[in-house]
Amino acid sequence: MADLITVEDPDDPRLRDYTGLTDVELRRRREPEEGLFIAEGEKVIRRAKDAGFEMRSMLLSAKWVDVMRDVIDELPAPVYAVSPELAERVTGYHVHRGALASMQRKPLPEAAELLAGDGAGQRIAVFEGFVDHANLGAAFRSAAALGISAILLSPDCADPLYRRAIKVSMGSVFSVPYARLDSWPADLEKVREAGYRLLAMTPSPKATPLDQIPPERFERCAIMLGSEGHGLSTHALRAADEWVRIPMAEGIDSLNVAAASAVAFYATRPPA
Repeated sequence: MADLITVEDPDDPRLRDYTGLTDVELRRRREPEEGLFIAEGEKVIRRAKDAGFEMRSMLLSAKWVDVMRDVIDELPAPVYAVSPELAERVTGYHVHRGALASMQRKPLPEAAELLAGDGAGQRIAVFEGFVDHANLGAAFRSAAALGISAILLSPDCADPLYRRAIKVSMGSVFSVPYARLDSWPADLEKVREAGYRLLAMTPSPKATPLDQIPPERFERCAIMLGSEGHGLSTHALRAADEWVRIPMAEGIDSLNVAAASAVAFYATRPPA
């Protein structure tokens, strides 16, 4: 059973994991280096726990203690009970969901491990330059909902375990395995060697509309999506086996990348 500890000092060193959560640069440095990430809200905390992440501690406002009682009773990590005002002073923002947990990261798998699956119809996604945490989280949520088996990230992609990405994904970052490619775009050749057809999403008129591609061409494919605004880089486009696009109304050339990912994942799903 966890210890329930009332804390009234925002400078209490036991709350260090939760300080400055709105300082993106600080958290980018601290969290990977210290092997932690922050889960926010009851559902996300439960999903992180159920995914096997070890809990370091919880920070709860009083009304959430009873809601999280089963988790508190099950885990040995300390639980810090604080007022909403103190939580805001520590974290830097109003904690609307009233519940935060500091979780221990797991080692990331190697890309080769995720490419080794040989299931028929298997689809993976490849993200290049996703630096916006909200877009990254939303794309993970779409991937989980629409049967993407794994995600590969270019070296410059944002951290899927950053609080904002986790929150937007509703914890889907815990259910879709992911890895980083070390060399970009050279490592795309490893994806192809593993038997995946590289499909580059681009609004270019040279690309084939998704609804004109036979379903069998989506079997064992890697759906490549680029950053908001810039899209896939020229090097990534050159590395692709085929360019594909979402058909759109005249005068509209693109969607938000998170929305585009959902459309692409739906359009390429195996026949029912």
